[in-house]
This record gives sequence, C-alpha cells and structure tokens, in this order.
Amino acid sequence: EPPDAPKDFSCQTRDMRRVTCTWTEEETYLYGENSPRYTLSKTSSQKTALCEVSCSEQCSCSWDIGQQWIWKVTMTVENPLGKKTATDVFDVNHRMYPTAPFQVWEDCTDTEITLHWNYENNEIELFCQTEVVQPDGKVELHNSSVADSRRLTVRGLQPDTEYTARVRCGAAQHFWKWSEWSQPLTTRTKEGAPSGKLDIWREITPVIGGQNVTLFWKQTPSFQANGKIISYEVTWEKIEDGSKSESISFSSVYNSTRIFIDNHSYRISIMAKNNVNFSLPSVLIISRSIDNSRNIFSTEELKEGQVNGTDDGIFISWEPRSVYDSYIIDWCNFPRLQPCDLQWKRFGPNTSSAVISSAAFVPGVRYKFCIYGSVANRASLLEKKIGYLRELPPCLDPIVRKVDLAYNSVTLSWDSYLTNESEPGFVRGYHVYVSPIQGNCNLKGSKKHILSGESELCKYTIENPEEKRYTVKHLMPNTKYKIAVKAFTGGGETPIFNFRYIDTPYNLNMLYFVFLLVIVPTLVAAICHWKMKWVKECCCPVIPSPNKSKVLSFKEFKIDSEKVLKINDCLPDVLAMDSNAEAHKL
Repeated sequence: EPPDAPKDFSCQTRDMRRVTCTWTEEETYLYGENSPRYTLSKTSSQKTALCEVSCSEQCSCSWDIGQQWIWKVTMTVENPLGKKTATDVFDVNHRMYPTAPFQVWEDCTDTEITLHWNYENNEIELFCQTEVVQPDGKVELHNSSVADSRRLTVRGLQPDTEYTARVRCGAAQHFWKWSEWSQPLTTRTKEGAPSGKLDIWREITPVIGGQNVTLFWKQTPSFQANGKIISYEVTWEKIEDGSKSESISFSSVYNSTRIFIDNHSYRISIMAKNNVNFSLPSVLIISRSIDNSRNIFSTEELKEGQVNGTDDGIFISWEPRSVYDSYIIDWCNFPRLQPCDLQWKRFGPNTSSAVISSAAFVPGVRYKFCIYGSVANRASLLEKKIGYLRELPPCLDPIVRKVDLAYNSVTLSWDSYLTNESEPGFVRGYHVYVSPIQGNCNLKGSKKHILSGESELCKYTIENPEEKRYTVKHLMPNTKYKIAVKAFTGGGETPIFNFRYIDTPYNLNMLYFVFLLVIVPTLVAAICHWKMKWVKECCCPVIPSPNKSKVLSFKEFKIDSEKVLKINDCLPDVLAMDSNAEAHKL
C-alpha cells in the first residue's frame, strides 16, 4: 500500500538547544528496500534535509536549532507506491518538554513534609507539581510556585505515617507538557503526641473493706496514637477528701488491670503514652461502696429480658432516659470461660437500640448484656438482657416421672426443665407425641406429625414452659400406645428417638353395662326357672286373689278398703266357692 501521512507528528525541545520530532509509522506491507523512508526538512528549503530515517513504530528525528526559534518543518514519507507529507510550525519557546527532576530528598516534622529536588537547565523557568500518595491509596497533587520551584511543603499530614511522593515539572511560561515523574520517594512523618482519648470501662466486685475494680481500655477510631504507644498510666484518687493520688504504669501489651479501693468515691483516669507525650486522660467515677451495694442489690432484682439474634448480630433495645448523656452496653465474648473477654460499646444519648456483633458469637451460646446510663463519667445499670445469636434445640428431653392411665386417657407428669445458662436456647414449651403401635393416629384436638420413616404421630403443643403435666384424651381402651415428651426452643427440637410405651386398661363402665345387660337378666331367668312354681303362683295363679289382682287396682273399684270387682266387667270361666263361711260373708 502507499504510505499514509505521518501520524502523531510533533516537535519539542528539552534543553532549548536541540529539537526532536516524533511520529508513528503506519503499516504499508512493504519491507526491505521498499519499506517507507522518512525525510525531515525545512518547508522553505526541502532540498536540504534535516535528517533522513527508516524506522518502525515510534520514530524520531533531532537537530540543533542554532539561533532560529521559529520553525516550519515538513516530514515526507515515501515508498515505491507513493508518498505523503506532514507539516509542523512551532516556536521553540512554546515546545519546552523538561527532563524529570532528580536528587529528590525531604525534611519532615510530625505533620509536614518538605520535598527538595534538582533539575537540568537551570536557566529555564519551571514550576513543579508534587504527587503525594496517602496510606489509604488516596492521591493528592500540590503545585509549587515559580519563585520557589525547587521545593514544596505538604502540610496537614498524620504523625508517624508513611507517604510516597514524586515530582514533575513544566515550563512556567508557554506551558507545553509535564516532564516525566521523578523516582518515587517514600518517607515517614515524625511521631506526635497522642490525640483523642482512650475508651475505658470497669467491672466492680465488692469485697471486705472496699471494692476490686477491674479496669479495661482500648483505642477507638477517634484515638490517634501518632506513634508507638509505649505504656499506659492509670491514676486514681479519692473525691471526698482530695488526698494524694496513686498511679501505676503498664506496658503497652496490657489492656486491663485490677486495683483495690476502699469504700469512698474515686476518680480514675487512664492515659496512653508514646515517645513524645501523654494523651488526654479518660475518666471514670466509681461511687462509694454503699451506693454500689444498693446498685448491686437492685441489679439482682432486675429481670433479664430476652433478646433475639439477627443475621448481623444480636438486636438490643432499651428505654431511653433523658438524664443520661451516653449509654454503654457490656457483654462477655466467652461467657463460659474465665476471664470471659469483657467487651463494651458506647452509644449517644439519642440512641435506644443497637445490633451487637462479634466474631466470637456462636449459635447455641447464651450471652448476657448489661445496659448502663452514664452522666458526668458516672455509670448506672439500667437493664439486663440475655439472648442468643441463634437458638439451637435443647440438649436433653424432659424426664417423665409419672404416668396415670385411664381407659381413654393418659396423664403425663415430668420434672421441671432446667433453664440455666448452659442451655442452647430458651425453652418455649413442650410437644407431646402419641401414636398407637398399630396404625396411624387421628386423636381429636391433635395435629399430625410425620416422622422421617413416614410414620404418623399425633402432636400436642404446650406453649407454657412452666407446665409440667398434660393429659392426652380420646384414647382407645385396651390399646398399646407409644408416647414421647420433647422440649422445644426458638431453634426447634431434637429428633425423636426414644418412646415410652403404655397399655390402656379395659373400660370398666362397659363391663358394668355388659353385666347389667346380660348377666343380670340371665341370673333372673335362672332363678325364675328354679322357682317356677312359686313364680307361677306369685305372678299368674290359677285362681287369682282379688286383693292381688291388678285389674282391681283402680281407685274407682274400691269401697272403703276393699277392692270390688264388677261382674259385668268380667266373664268368668269357673265360679268356685272357697268355704261356706266365706260365702256367707260375701
């Protein structure tokens, strides 16, 4: 192919003595003797070439400028298939492209870095730009003045912090482009006094003659060590009489200590120290032991509210009080161990809920949270909460101590379920499972429960965890059943493995009914058969007694105390006379 016009053709100088033009070669698919040739010449005198080159990709051509400052040059590219040209007109003073600064060094304080550097061609007026990379990767650019183009002071830096800087320069007049960056310089600011305060907390244990106070401290995001912390200073003094204070220093590897104080109120302060100075003191007020004993007594009376776990942690809420300027929640990361790794977190006065999270939280462990209100560095316990990150099923089943059987019911009694801190969840109630050995269960008032083996059980739910007795009704007499009692928590219950087997007795009422319906009539019939003659004489005699006849039992057939039979109401078969005396009487 014939060549295209030179691409990206431009000219510039780095020292005001020599000009360099650059361009990019285009592909012509001709090689060797037929490859493109480039000729750079003055436009006004193209017969005099400034330079001739044969190049690949990035090409360049340089020449001395002498005393000429305005140039108009033509670049001609030619191969056997054709040629093309490109022209550039420029003032050398407007095409200054400085070399990179070198010999970069620094002076540091705790918050400032002053960078120094050198560059070639000191007769050229330059101004420079500094790039400073923060520890978090953020980049800041700072420009120097023309009058002081060999140094730059960067202010507002963090003490004892590592920064990386580099410098580039450009022409102060007729700016063309920046030079390349200098080699990067990594430096660290000097240490400064710690800024901010430590976050401190305490745990109070009453003892004979006073109190043991365990103090804890940690660095918060607002606290800046500004160097290496070498020690912590703990100071305590009585508030009432203003006696001389006591203090003790600890190595930086410690974050807690225990001190003993008597029954007075104390002011306790903790400071961090580095090689420069101390931080501001963090203060706690410990009330008199009599006040703390009242507080501890009231603590025992506080009911522990239950809180629930979420995907992000354990959600806790409390009733806000306007008298406090902050709230503190403390808990143990490992409540089953000693020490338990006490943790705490502070909240502002307008906060009444929080999600407490910790990498140490695991399912099935009960955590206890104490909520304090603080005013003027004096804390008071307000509420207590207990909860789980996630509840798990109970470890044990209730122990059924007593089974009372009836022909159509069974009453189960079990021991109170232990709900101590070792339980993996809050016991919410109980499930009672019943099923006959043969066939499925369909008792009235129950719900169906399918086991993994596809067997069907009747399920009863008791939602009162204090309940210890339950009666299952509507059972069949003389039937074998299997039963089980399971406690459940917010995490459910464990699978059913062990059943208790019972046999319901016969229905005695049914036996009584059968006895009355069958046995008694049979017995009466036997007696009647045995005493047939007596029964016949008693019930249906050949000659009935008038006084015993039911026919004569009506009141209208009585005259005085005698029963009278009206002849016209009776058709006798035989007329017999008992005796002459009786006949005369009649």
